[in-house]
Amino acid sequence: MRRVVITGAGTLNPLGADVPQTFAAMQQGTCAIGLLTCRDVDRLSIQIGAEIRGFAPQDHFARNTLSLLDRFTQIALIAARQAMAQSGLEIDEALGPRAGVILGTAGGGNTTVDDNYHTVYAEGKNRVHPFVVPRLMHNAAASHVSIEFGLKGPGYTVSTACASANHAMGQAFHMVRGGGADVMLTGGSEAMLCFGGIKAWEGLRVMSRDTCRPGSRARSGMVPGEGGAVFVFEDYDHARARGAEILAEVAGFGMSSDAGDIVMPDRDGPVRAMRAALADAKLAPDKVDYVNAHGTGTAANDRIEAEALHLCLGADAGVVPVSSSKSMHGHLIGGTSAVELLACLMALREGVIAPTVNYTEPDPEIALDVVPNTARQARVDVAMSNAFAFGGLNAVLVLKRAP
Repeated sequence: MRRVVITGAGTLNPLGADVPQTFAAMQQGTCAIGLLTCRDVDRLSIQIGAEIRGFAPQDHFARNTLSLLDRFTQIALIAARQAMAQSGLEIDEALGPRAGVILGTAGGGNTTVDDNYHTVYAEGKNRVHPFVVPRLMHNAAASHVSIEFGLKGPGYTVSTACASANHAMGQAFHMVRGGGADVMLTGGSEAMLCFGGIKAWEGLRVMSRDTCRPGSRARSGMVPGEGGAVFVFEDYDHARARGAEILAEVAGFGMSSDAGDIVMPDRDGPVRAMRAALADAKLAPDKVDYVNAHGTGTAANDRIEAEALHLCLGADAGVVPVSSSKSMHGHLIGGTSAVELLACLMALREGVIAPTVNYTEPDPEIALDVVPNTARQARVDVAMSNAFAFGGLNAVLVLKRAP
């Protein structure tokens, strides 16, 4: 089995237009949650979210190209460009068939769907743009990334709700480790901050009306956001041979299914996923230095994840830093665990643990060190990133400091 390393990272999310901006915002404890600006926002009961502010697509794409790209695809392409630039990879005729892409998304072209439903139902028009289907399909981002960079190896999209990006990155990890590819671009993106997207989430009654405060006794629900991140996963020997800078090593991946309720989280499934990831990495629980929690800020999720962490980490659960960066960038649904992996990279490379902001008071049922409100300096050699999705689908990644 081959070793897998990360040689490039890129992002576009509410905290920043690239990785350095995102790291700076996380270190400052910036909260990007604010009032939504989408169409018909006055008809929404929940009017807050974590939007990407100041993003002008025309600055990144030609007009004729934009007609093919939903917002979630634009985000993925921008992140992929950054990741490829940092990696220094040149995809030539020899490497192309050995390079691929696996991305995650839950909603796919949700803004395209929303815009065109509005066109035919609200405006009464009988025609839509001829590229509606290529824009809305879930594989659009992965396909456009493969086209732009000439990635002729394995390529597909994973859609497992809030765990989509972690599942995608886990599959890319397996692909490189098992020899199916030498290089994989992977991560996830999401853009659901439109009227229809928010209205659908309102029906679940899991969203906060003020802000996201995971782990806090006063938490009142999740806050939706948009954005994503893309990474270059590469065979260690391949990276070393070309002199690439290694950002971190992908050490293990675990996944499980609750096989229980479609929306209510379960304790056993996350425990099995975390244990599987650590076993895959050949690491004992006491080697974990930081956990980026799923940490949505809902009453049930935070309590059950805390119980699962205590079962997985044992006596160390109360002292290992466990923060939720969703408190800053919101819940990016299918793209969220990709941005959360950036928090793990920051901890490993810069020795700074992202805080859980908006924290007010401890919850006796959550006996964890949630790194409240202020980022923390610490040496981190092993980081674990959790993603537990609706449908009871769990995916956990373990990263190690760069070899």
